[in-house]
Amino acid sequence: MRKHFFSGIQPSGRLHVGNYLGAIRQWIGLQEQYEPVFGIVDYHAMTARFDPSEMRGRVVDAAASYLAAGLDPEKSIVMIQSDVKEHTELAWILNCVTPMGRLSRIPTFKEKVRQNPGNVNMGLFGYPVLMAADILLYRSEIVPVGEDQVPHLEFTREVARRFNAAFGETFPEPAEVLSKGARILGLDGANKMSKSLDNCIYLDDSDDAIEKKIATAMTDPARKRRSDPGNPEICNVYSYHRIFSTPEELDHCADGCRTAAIGCLDCKKILIEHLQDIIGPVRERRNQLLTRPDDILAILRDGAERARRIAEATMADVRARIGIVYR
Repeated sequence: MRKHFFSGIQPSGRLHVGNYLGAIRQWIGLQEQYEPVFGIVDYHAMTARFDPSEMRGRVVDAAASYLAAGLDPEKSIVMIQSDVKEHTELAWILNCVTPMGRLSRIPTFKEKVRQNPGNVNMGLFGYPVLMAADILLYRSEIVPVGEDQVPHLEFTREVARRFNAAFGETFPEPAEVLSKGARILGLDGANKMSKSLDNCIYLDDSDDAIEKKIATAMTDPARKRRSDPGNPEICNVYSYHRIFSTPEELDHCADGCRTAAIGCLDCKKILIEHLQDIIGPVRERRNQLLTRPDDILAILRDGAERARRIAEATMADVRARIGIVYR
């Protein structure tokens, strides 16, 4: 029987290349070795202000992107977090072994407080515990993450250790599997690819949109003219080439940049073709899936049923450990 692990994305809008590189692409490979549980984590999305009328559409949209990118519901469990009540049940229990002082020191909480000073809610403070519950509920031994998420996984390991120390060995301490390209910068070359900063290449962008966006992408700021030699090591477009291009193309772009044999536009044209080749088929499959939203919801319902069987077994053990078995 294949082992499980949990990973998820919030239904907070259109998925972009950063999501694909940081999570989805690696999930596709791992589903050959594991039976992964891929969650659309709608409870996490509630920590920021949201429009209830948009939630269903965002969930369906995220699921369509998952499936279009290559997740196979025959090999993986694709589900909605809120459809499996054990996520929040375990989160409450784990809250009771998690010191508030530890939560207050999590860097992302401080960052979110600065970003949303008018909406500092209890869910925002405690969301790392819910994240830990998501992972531990499926006894995950590994979790694919980007480098920026490693502190959250270390927190999950701490929570597992505290519970195990108090009630007996129950949860494994999951190890990180780092995703190549997870820290890809946005088109501005200054910030991580982000919907809120509008510096993304989306998985449903048209070929024309991809071309226009890459045309505006930041390169070596010291290269003012085509005849100026540049430094590919500080060029954001070259960092994309490291992910999408062949070794031969990498050498061609690097040498051409340093010697001014090629211009930034020449370098961008190669990248545009690669992105169009990757995104085009995903976009087409996604658009086809979205014409049948009921089929997507059926896959999510089936995924929730499969996830509940695993979650119920875990929670039966947890309840016995903490002594709340009364029947």
